[in-house]
Amino acid sequence: MSSQRRLSRPSTATSVSSRTSADNELKLECRAAFLAHYDTINEKVESKDDLMLLLQQTGRNPSRKIISKYWTPKTDYITFEDFVDICKREPVTSEEDLIKAFRKIDLNGDGFISLDELLKVLTTRGEKMTRPEVKALIDEVDENKDGKLNYKEKEVFDYNKFTHLMMTTTEDYKKMAIKALEKKERQKLKSRDGEITPRKDSDQQSMGSQLSINSTESDRRQSSPDQSPEPKSERRMSNLSVRGQKSNATSLDRRASKQSISGSLMDDEFSRPSPRVPRETRPKSSSKGGRQSEPSNLREWSCVQSKGTFFLENTIISHTYKLIITEATDAWMTIQPLRIGESGESLDGTVVDTALFVLNENGTSLIAYTESKDSKGKYSLRCNLSKGNYLLIPFSTGCRLKPGKNLPTKEAKLITKDKEDRIILTPAFRKALKDIFEMADLDGNGLLSRNEFNWYNLRTSGEEIADDEWQVVEDNIELDKGQITPSGFIKLNEMEADDNEGDTEDLWITLTAMGFNKSLLLDESCPFLLKVYTQDCDTPKLKVIGLESNKEKIDKAVCELAITKGEPVKVKGLKDVTVHQYTNDHRAMIVVDNKSRNKLKIALDCSKSRGVVSHTGSLMTTVNVPSQSAVVGHHLLPLYDAGEFSVVCEESVLK
Repeated sequence: MSSQRRLSRPSTATSVSSRTSADNELKLECRAAFLAHYDTINEKVESKDDLMLLLQQTGRNPSRKIISKYWTPKTDYITFEDFVDICKREPVTSEEDLIKAFRKIDLNGDGFISLDELLKVLTTRGEKMTRPEVKALIDEVDENKDGKLNYKEKEVFDYNKFTHLMMTTTEDYKKMAIKALEKKERQKLKSRDGEITPRKDSDQQSMGSQLSINSTESDRRQSSPDQSPEPKSERRMSNLSVRGQKSNATSLDRRASKQSISGSLMDDEFSRPSPRVPRETRPKSSSKGGRQSEPSNLREWSCVQSKGTFFLENTIISHTYKLIITEATDAWMTIQPLRIGESGESLDGTVVDTALFVLNENGTSLIAYTESKDSKGKYSLRCNLSKGNYLLIPFSTGCRLKPGKNLPTKEAKLITKDKEDRIILTPAFRKALKDIFEMADLDGNGLLSRNEFNWYNLRTSGEEIADDEWQVVEDNIELDKGQITPSGFIKLNEMEADDNEGDTEDLWITLTAMGFNKSLLLDESCPFLLKVYTQDCDTPKLKVIGLESNKEKIDKAVCELAITKGEPVKVKGLKDVTVHQYTNDHRAMIVVDNKSRNKLKIALDCSKSRGVVSHTGSLMTTVNVPSQSAVVGHHLLPLYDAGEFSVVCEESVLK
């Protein structure tokens, strides 16, 4: 009889209990992952990238195609409940998934995984890793130290060890996130003025788990006006403690431990925490741009947006915008780097910095500047705008977007020929073209208008698209609503390769202009997304009006900002010369203001600073300052995104 009971279907009560237990466990993992990045579960997931990150940290590695099922063009945000529902639908990455991913890395099908093959995959897909990180990954499981991994011969490569390494890392992160969440819940209990008596240590973990599953009400209290929220600095430290702990997989660093190899083979990405400095170095709130929080009713505001790109040349150039405001309004603006291909990160893995200057129409006066930055690399400002036109200039310091050194020099193959001797594009080149298409698609609708194609052509050839050239496009490829599709864009490049009879010189000119190196890595450009929200203006307009450096306008705006809000220090012996140091929690600017009648040469020595890098390439620099003018001496950023920094600048006059 007992045997029959075991073989029969479980009772309804048992099924419900089992499902409830599984649902509670899933929700606990989801809460832990969610609250590792947000203050409360009432906050919203505002981008595909954030959704991808959260899913990765629950052990899932969805492709872009899967993400698009849940984040459609009409999606503005996803709630915590939506996130839990997605986790119910999408399976956790399994060992079988890992072995399939492992075989995909074997690009030439010879049964081995070499350093070069791993480098190609792990530095171009998912969360990009550096060459030393890939080497460390190989060393962990390469028992015969030949620099290759063999999944066919067990005596060379123990795949069980490799799989255990990856799966253990994911589980360790989830456990640490849950532990951090439970600690936070216990701290909340203790802070409620005796409302609940703290329990003994043996009971606290159990209570923490129970609260983690059923504390929606506590989150409401936390976010309500009469309940003091948890200090931001405490939450950041909690997050960093989770990120900083190491699992038994000692060869995997902080980034490698956050996703499996299968995740690297998909188009997933990882947003990094913002850099921090000691609280005493942070400035007070700004009147030019402000450090206010995001408006709570932002969904009700009007919004216009556009992509753009920083391109690295002798200086950094970018798209420039005209903002048209038809009635006075409160405005909220954000700018953040986009992960397209390998872009968005510098060579050392830090996130490329972005910023936005709002100037008057002729670019002579600073209106506002993005002084705030969130933990995901999004910079923001809030300001009041009168009716009129404004110039919006994106800015990147050059501390992180800079020429590559010691990168692979082997030239990637762009074309090949089929059995009938016809020229075809290689898969690697096609992928690069898809990335270029995404960069050129400024409005993000999946198509290239003539205007967007014109900006692309200006960048790659220096010329605008003439009517007869556009006619060639219309005659040779199928358009969608008069715009170029991704497949049509690739066909245009196939036509160019065919016209040149296999000569790839012109193709490389295009690739280089868009920021690709000879290995088809996108390392000398950084796409970004700019959004403008207006509360009272129903029809704001945002237009691309240039693709240029704007260095003079930016330098003038930086000087105005630093002089207005920075800390002034008189240069010894020169009453009319002042060094202004403007510092916030993610950057510093040093400006020399010369009000004397003489041209001066000033040495700026920041070598006693801690944890910073300068856009000049050195913490010691010299600037020539004309009379009655101000110049920028240093832009300083933290060496690491999560690192603290301090700035000490000593100035001296050179003869």
